[in-house]
Amino acid sequence: MAPPTETSQPRLATGCRWGGTEEDRMILYPEGALKLQNTGRQVLERCDGQRTFGEILTELKKEFDKTDPEKIRTDISMFLEQLQKKRIVDY
Repeated sequence: MAPPTETSQPRLATGCRWGGTEEDRMILYPEGALKLQNTGRQVLERCDGQRTFGEILTELKKEFDKTDPEKIRTDISMFLEQLQKKRIVDY
């Protein structure tokens, strides 16, 4: 599976949804559940099918302004690609 492009619009895949409490949010999917914390949660909360991958990167680069922008891009791209392979995210 290919990594997201600048214009990809990541979103939760069909059959996946948010669950848990506000403090303990998780993604529920047919094979189980994925508990999210910190950066992973911040990334997936932005994956609404409206924002592009480029817009998500811009928002996170502002939030983590002391982190190398290329590291942010690489890490988030790999994260979304892994979730796409597990059929949790689609783009």
